[in-house]
Amino acid sequence: MQMPDTHLYQLTALHQRLHKELDKLTACELPDLPVVLAECRSLELISAEHNIHQGLEYINQLKQSFASIPEKSYPLISLFTEIRALQAQLEQWYEEEDDME
Repeated sequence: MQMPDTHLYQLTALHQRLHKELDKLTACELPDLPVVLAECRSLELISAEHNIHQGLEYINQLKQSFASIPEKSYPLISLFTEIRALQAQLEQWYEEEDDME
């Protein structure tokens, strides 16, 4: 996944929290979360079978997947709020990058 350096730590922390909280959910249908293996500043793929996904696109999909969880016992709002906060920061970052071009 491609993320701005300024937001990479936030994504890693969010993923760690989501993995921890998934065990507490009682809904039957839960999203599959990728496991964060490493943080790096540059990456060159040597196989065409893998793709690099844009961070904002991924966060948008993550938000949708958590919004669709039919959870009754656990307050998902705190997780959803964290996802939305990172989403808003990335949207602002991309807007600022577009303005600079």
